[in-house]
Amino acid sequence: MTMTTEPTDLIDDADALRAHFGPVNPLAERKLLTRLDQFCRDFIALSPFLVVASSDGQGGADASPRGDAPGFVRVLDDSTLLIPDRRGNNRVDTFGNILAAPGIGLIFMVPGINETLRINGRASVTRDSALLEPSTVRERPALTGLVVEIDEVFFHCGKALIRSKLWDPAAQVERNSFPSLGRIIAEQTKAISVAESEANLEEAYRSRLY
Repeated sequence: MTMTTEPTDLIDDADALRAHFGPVNPLAERKLLTRLDQFCRDFIALSPFLVVASSDGQGGADASPRGDAPGFVRVLDDSTLLIPDRRGNNRVDTFGNILAAPGIGLIFMVPGINETLRINGRASVTRDSALLEPSTVRERPALTGLVVEIDEVFFHCGKALIRSKLWDPAAQVERNSFPSLGRIIAEQTKAISVAESEANLEEAYRSRLY
């Protein structure tokens, strides 16, 4: 959909932004930590899913999902995390961004809990086999990982997940109400048949998760 009119009354500087929203809630300022406490550690241990945000340093941004068994993100110490990489399509968008600009943002989610954990910091790409070996799953080692040095960590209230009813089973859509990814890829790329695309995707989900 193409916009027919340009947006107006834009906020274009920090002072105008603060004036528009008003002062920061004092508790929101005080909840900001620079190291993991036990609450943060326990939440990460429960989390099977997070979103990783990165930037190429020139204005290009990317957000990428990461998921595995609860606790797959390892706490190395109170200020360092390891996010193991799993088999994918080799686009390496996040890794490429981190090489260009190490800033990273993470949002951890736990099914059934509306609150999330946010972490901001700096990341590096590792292929240290000794460091990655404990992240082996089904006898398949993680060959690459992100080491995240934490600058900020804080819990985020559950308003967004409550409004979206993300964990409410009654809010789930019927899977057949939206096309399969196999069909979407086939029709968007025009490079493969729907049947072949769906068969490839099914095989990937069945045998190439790790």
